[in-house]
Amino acid sequence: MIAQKISVIIPAYNIESLLEKCVESVALQDYPKELLDIIIVDDGSTDNTPKIADTLSERYENVKVLHKKNGGSSSARNLGLQYADGEYVGFVDSDDFVDKRMYSRLYWAAKEYDADMVQISRDEIAENGEKLPDVVIPPQQVTKITPSEHLKTLLMHTGDASFCTKLVKRSLFTESMKFPEGELNEDFYLMIHMLGEVNKVVILPEQYYHVFYRTGSNSRKKKEDKDYFPSVFTDIVRNSDVALSLVKDRNPELIEVAKRFGYFQRLDYLLHIPVSKMNRENAFYMDVVRYVRRERIDIMKNRYLTGKQKAYLLILSTAPRFVRSTHARIKGL
Repeated sequence: MIAQKISVIIPAYNIESLLEKCVESVALQDYPKELLDIIIVDDGSTDNTPKIADTLSERYENVKVLHKKNGGSSSARNLGLQYADGEYVGFVDSDDFVDKRMYSRLYWAAKEYDADMVQISRDEIAENGEKLPDVVIPPQQVTKITPSEHLKTLLMHTGDASFCTKLVKRSLFTESMKFPEGELNEDFYLMIHMLGEVNKVVILPEQYYHVFYRTGSNSRKKKEDKDYFPSVFTDIVRNSDVALSLVKDRNPELIEVAKRFGYFQRLDYLLHIPVSKMNRENAFYMDVVRYVRRERIDIMKNRYLTGKQKAYLLILSTAPRFVRSTHARIKGL
């Protein structure tokens, strides 16, 4: 099998303590160096990240650096895509790291199975170095699924929407297939749209992508800040509506699954929003409560919700603030 060029994009923002480990894990892959194009996109960092990135580009001849004004991870990825010229494209978050065999394994599978999208499995590492429980359970063997089957796993919260665990044909990233800027749930949004253009998805069992679970990152709540509410919780609710609309148009057989996804995302929102933000002045919160109240009958009929999830949704839709306040008092929060 003749290897072809791969481009790997690494967005970086104020990540001076972790960037070197991340980039080196990609630069030291066992894939041919001359066919591995690594693009660091410095997203307007204000610490030593730009200097470290430039130093890494001097150390490794296949590493290039792009500097831009701060605009978020999606804008950094989109800029990187403009400079990517590999047949396939991968992404690595700058606080994560990968096994040295990851991209050779992904590329081999992409060619072996003629797949537009190949996924490696992942694990999560805590700040103390301990391995956390798997968020997505790796398959026992190489698994080939249709785009519709992969979409169903995403809607059932058993699949992996991250582009960081994927190798994707660059030709799929067209002008209309870019990461949405200003969103924290950007991978899910782009993934559910791109799946309509993918021929198949191949999932590999090896856990070669290592997620570093860093407290205080964009999507992770700081335990000591009781009123902190990451915007990812509103993003996932909005994206559930996008998913339902898309499913009605492309995959009507998944409508009940997509509705379950929307109910679950709103339950997640209601379980995490600080009680202080549960008031009539919060228009988004009120819309979530009204939606759940309107959907009570369908919620009870939905085959994909558990009994516990149905009970929580009904109780929270009836008296959300009272339920959450009572729960907080019982837990001593």
